[in-house]
Amino acid sequence: MNSPSLPNPSRSAPPGVRRLADLTLDNRFAALPPAFHTRLASTPLPAPYLVCASEAAAALIGLDPAALRDQQFVEVFSGNAELPTSQPLAAVYSGHQFGVWAGQLGDGRAILLGEAPSPTEPHGWMELQLKGSGRTPYSRMGDGRAVLRSSIREFLCSEAMAALGIPTTRALCVIGSDMRVMREMPESTAVVTRMAPSFVRFGSFEHWFYNDRPQELRLLADYVIARSFPELQGSDRPYHTLLREVTRRTAELVAQWQAVGFMHGVLNTDNMSILGQTLDYGPFGFMEAYDPAHICNHTDQQGRYSYRMQPRIGEWNCYALGQAMVGLIGDVDEVQEALSVYQPSFAAKMDALWHAKLGLSTTQDGDEALIAALLQALAANRVDFTLFFRRLSGLAVDDPSADAPLRDLFIDRSAFDAWSVEYRRRLRAEGSADGARRSRMNRVNPKYILRNYLAQVAIDKAAQKDFSEVARLLAVLRQPFDEQPEHEAYAALPPDWAAGIEVSCSS
Repeated sequence: MNSPSLPNPSRSAPPGVRRLADLTLDNRFAALPPAFHTRLASTPLPAPYLVCASEAAAALIGLDPAALRDQQFVEVFSGNAELPTSQPLAAVYSGHQFGVWAGQLGDGRAILLGEAPSPTEPHGWMELQLKGSGRTPYSRMGDGRAVLRSSIREFLCSEAMAALGIPTTRALCVIGSDMRVMREMPESTAVVTRMAPSFVRFGSFEHWFYNDRPQELRLLADYVIARSFPELQGSDRPYHTLLREVTRRTAELVAQWQAVGFMHGVLNTDNMSILGQTLDYGPFGFMEAYDPAHICNHTDQQGRYSYRMQPRIGEWNCYALGQAMVGLIGDVDEVQEALSVYQPSFAAKMDALWHAKLGLSTTQDGDEALIAALLQALAANRVDFTLFFRRLSGLAVDDPSADAPLRDLFIDRSAFDAWSVEYRRRLRAEGSADGARRSRMNRVNPKYILRNYLAQVAIDKAAQKDFSEVARLLAVLRQPFDEQPEHEAYAALPPDWAAGIEVSCSS
């Protein structure tokens, strides 16, 4: 069944913004040979309705906020109608899942609509993709649908990560339906519209390598360079430099995750963006009680994707990409050289982020030991990661008597006292001023993160057709570094019942 086209009325949009009907899409991925994708329309969603939408994401494609409240918006982003210039398709890719080669995968429940011009993005466009829009040839045994809870989680976290300044895909909206599908139990379905300059993954390269299709592999690499790394065109070693740049971006991305306590949960190679963006929000979580061994995905029985393993797995995935690109680069030593940037890039970024989180404006001998001692104390006392760093900005160098908000986060208060002596000594060594330091620290240490229990409260209300908490939580998360005294409760320690929340790969 083909989706109906949206009429294109003659009334022009106001300057600087577009109505939905004025949104013109291109799809240069569709110009790749048929082996790269399957052209097909979304499966219609019965009686769709708007759950939530992001005006900040809409602004990336110059879309008028008023369009988000229009029924045509619901029809298009539920997959029930097509924009006149849309060229919908599902892409093929493969990948390693939990370290095991899984073979062909692909967009099993996602449809790429095309790319919209972006007045703000450096690339000049954003691709639009519907996730949960029905079966495709790559669905394997799946039904091609996404459920409301996972769609809301992805929507909120995509926008929250962007506000934190961490490279990520974006989320335009969630469209819901009363149609139900079976997961662990029957659940309501939804479609989330994701946005990114490209949805090409490490697994996109692996697909052609493991199928011994060197021509297609080169074509994909040339496409990625032309579209996303044009500065490499004409280079003597474009594929080597591409691998090197992707490796660097990935290392720095993982460091940014570690610095805010974000855990992806499913770092398979098919979930790794070639642009170094956070991609595919499944069983993610933000660190609460600090535990380096924490596993946010209860499906991950071995802890492969635990918090402390993320840096190592990021590098492992880059090596998997490097293996796929050996034939393009032509020399194993050059591949190794490109991959060798991972560890120093991660270390340098991580060091800079720890210094910023601690308000240290210089680097001195002993800093590494100071940071290590802090993390050891946080782990031993299971201190709330976000609350600690936010409260640390209020520490007064010459007034330990005001440390109660920090000390109270520790079971063993003497552990904090011992560390704070060294921290104060270090601050004095660089002449740190309390006010200026606090201002700097509060720009990098968020007060508000997407805690699992906050998402769950919003999901539970949304299941009853009350979407107000999703909108409220989105508004809070869009300003994670601001005080927002009216929303102080969103920055509190999680309630006891939150310990029972489990997230998995099921969505």
